[in-house]
Amino acid sequence: MHKAPITIGAVLNPLAYIASRWTPSPRIVQRAAFAALVMSVAIVVTGGAVRLTGSGLGCDTWPKCTDDSLITTQAQGLHGVIEFGNRMLTYVLSAAVGWGIIAARSADPWRHALTRLGWLQFVIVMANAVLGGITVMTGLNPYSVAGHFLLATSLIAVTTVTWQRTREGDGAPRPRVPGPVRKLSWAMLATTFVLIAAGTVVTGAGPHAGDSSEIKRMPLDWAGIAHVHAVSAWLVCALAVAMWLVLRVVDAPADTRARARDLLIVLLAQGAVGYVQFFTELPELLVAAHMLGSCLVWIAVLRVALSLRERTADPVGTAVRDDAQLSAV
Repeated sequence: MHKAPITIGAVLNPLAYIASRWTPSPRIVQRAAFAALVMSVAIVVTGGAVRLTGSGLGCDTWPKCTDDSLITTQAQGLHGVIEFGNRMLTYVLSAAVGWGIIAARSADPWRHALTRLGWLQFVIVMANAVLGGITVMTGLNPYSVAGHFLLATSLIAVTTVTWQRTREGDGAPRPRVPGPVRKLSWAMLATTFVLIAAGTVVTGAGPHAGDSSEIKRMPLDWAGIAHVHAVSAWLVCALAVAMWLVLRVVDAPADTRARARDLLIVLLAQGAVGYVQFFTELPELLVAAHMLGSCLVWIAVLRVALSLRERTADPVGTAVRDDAQLSAV
């Protein structure tokens, strides 16, 4: 039987074709995963810039920028440039996710779990792009905007997990702390997600609708929802302090305690920004900083939870590779 030409093989299975000709180092795989994480945060921050500058309808249709132009036009001015720039950043994010998928597939051994996480990132990016289009076509419906941000938060969660997994083996996870401590981390994760979700409601009910035109807002008392958001923040802080103290009591590994300390620092900074922006009537720059802080808090909470377990190299996979190497000698 004749082998298929190289060009046909590359078309039919491009990832396998690349993997057969390129083997990235573990550091390259880690950098690829980290690039996807950085871009997932950047897309949130630039999306916030779109809303805060009133550029949400700078491109008034989707997927084109106008009915007659794929890109922004001179008539749309700076708002069109800002909105179109945010859309273009999605392609950069997609490229970073693609690089991660290729690196995981080409690694030796093939990191199947990382590849699956990479494809999950891609699905979320595409889903959020579609939801972004729906948001534009519905005139920045606040519920669609909230969903857009929550999907972005989900992407940050997956990219954070992926980045952590690049620095671990593929063996079964083993706990590094007692069970009650892990349960405390789950409670902290759930409460943080509620905090972020409450933040989207504050955004949907408050000012900064995303465009200078009359935009529908959530029919809720903005100040009251902001207080609920603040209470949620204090609860997350209390859980974070409890986690920091408990980790010291159980003599957790030094890196785990460092993650808990980092979380407290991020929460302190985020809380300060949150209260200042509330009492200064939400200046745009502080709101943008608060959105960045929201991403950093979410990442910090996830890193604490992930540091409570460890994964070593998969012994089965290691044995298979050793056998293959002996056979080749």
